[in-house]
Amino acid sequence: MTVMRQPVAFVGATLLFAAVVTVQIRAGQDGAPSGRGGGRGQGGGGFVAYPQRPPADPAAIARGKATYGVNCTFCHGADARGGDGGGPNLLRSSLVLDDQSGELIAPVIQNGRGAMPKFQLSRDQVADIAAFLHSFAVSSRSEPSTINILVGDAKKGEAYVAQKCASCHTTATLKTFALKIQDALTLQQMWLMPGSGGRGTAPPPIPAPRVTAIVTLPSGERIEGVVERIDDFSVSVMLPGGMQRTFRTAGTGVEVQLRDPLQPHKDLLPRYSDTDIHDVTAYLASLRQSS
Repeated sequence: MTVMRQPVAFVGATLLFAAVVTVQIRAGQDGAPSGRGGGRGQGGGGFVAYPQRPPADPAAIARGKATYGVNCTFCHGADARGGDGGGPNLLRSSLVLDDQSGELIAPVIQNGRGAMPKFQLSRDQVADIAAFLHSFAVSSRSEPSTINILVGDAKKGEAYVAQKCASCHTTATLKTFALKIQDALTLQQMWLMPGSGGRGTAPPPIPAPRVTAIVTLPSGERIEGVVERIDDFSVSVMLPGGMQRTFRTAGTGVEVQLRDPLQPHKDLLPRYSDTDIHDVTAYLASLRQSS
């Protein structure tokens, strides 16, 4: 149990996308140029060409993908096009488009901006996130994705679940879970981080469990409730009777212990390989057909 130092809305929901989906830039029918070079260009027929960049180090992209998945996905989405937390599309952000290796992104991440909190990430970690974001090829004519993500090995997924997940989840509960979610991508997002699988502004098909806190006052009194807000200076909890209480924590001797039911999921996020994610998703989808 640890003291949370960022707003729950940002920390409480993150997920890791299974694979970087690259949308190929498609030139217009007249063969207009796609604006190659370091800046943004204009192609024919209203086509907006986005920066073409030299391939980044695959290891940096992989590290950036993991860091982004843990810290950024809830607000900005697994594909950086906007997520459940209301964050903007990063792939069309002028700041991201003009950035080269994290030099413009770093001040926003490390200092925060508006409703976005600051994150304790190093310059190298930000550079990895930048490499991940720049690995997406996008254009104003990006087509809807028709990629089939059910490409994993269900048997290997079953073995992975038996090894990593069986202590908390039975086969029966996983089947019930899978039957509630027919869309494969939503199913994948929901098992990676429960409560984060809603599309656009839609609520997730299964709400995430709430984070609770035990607040211990200097007098020894303990108050337990659902966390409504927490930062470096105070914590607000909703008590069972519906009353909200706020406690100042900075310099007061008040201790806060958090209980996050999703912490095991968050701990596993950086450890999944793409193969693990595809295999587990295929296994869960197969449970719909099992008797």
